[in-house]
Amino acid sequence: MIEVKDIIKSYGNGESRFQVLKGISLEIQDGDFVVILGASGSGKSTLLNVISGLERPDSGKVLYDTTEITALSDNELTAFRKENVGFIFQQYYLLPDMSVDKNVKMGADLVGNKDYKNIIEAVGLGEKLHKYPSELSGGEQQRVSVARALAKKPRVLFLDEPTGALDEQTGRQVLDYICKLKKQYDFTIIMVTHNLNIAEMAKTVIKMNSGKISDIYQNKVQKTAYEIGW
Repeated sequence: MIEVKDIIKSYGNGESRFQVLKGISLEIQDGDFVVILGASGSGKSTLLNVISGLERPDSGKVLYDTTEITALSDNELTAFRKENVGFIFQQYYLLPDMSVDKNVKMGADLVGNKDYKNIIEAVGLGEKLHKYPSELSGGEQQRVSVARALAKKPRVLFLDEPTGALDEQTGRQVLDYICKLKKQYDFTIIMVTHNLNIAEMAKTVIKMNSGKISDIYQNKVQKTAYEIGW
């Protein structure tokens, strides 16, 4: 379980200092599919970054079971992220001079995963192992980033607007792959999106407004990527 306790996070200094997160507390169960919703500037991406350990809060705690990641040193936190979390962003962040195989292997090597090619097959790119990012469509590049993140065998997968740069058909396809892989590997998903329709796929939905949680609810029925509107 992930516990977030009284998180405060600000940016800037002096009179220009702006509080982005204003005392956030929540719990996320292992294996959950969480979507964090909110308008631009609501603090949802900052919350994602704090929970994942990419950013440190001004105050408050983030615990993964009994491990308080907000109390770890920089080196310890880097090691924790390497062993426990995966990231997928709107931008693909693939290395352009590396093939599909090598981009995914880079993630797998962080944890000594020798079976990473199964993940490449699972995202439907088995026939494009030796293609370079410039030779792939946007959806294929995003699937490479999905495979690279999952090749680490993460406990928690963080996604920040993963379909923001994709057309509807490709976006649905990527979300469908992620959900199928979640069932297969049983990891926790925490996804930031402004798309209300994608929230219908989640088990738990967290709504944010002006740096605070305005609502948390659970969907009685989780829709598939092909059942939601767009």
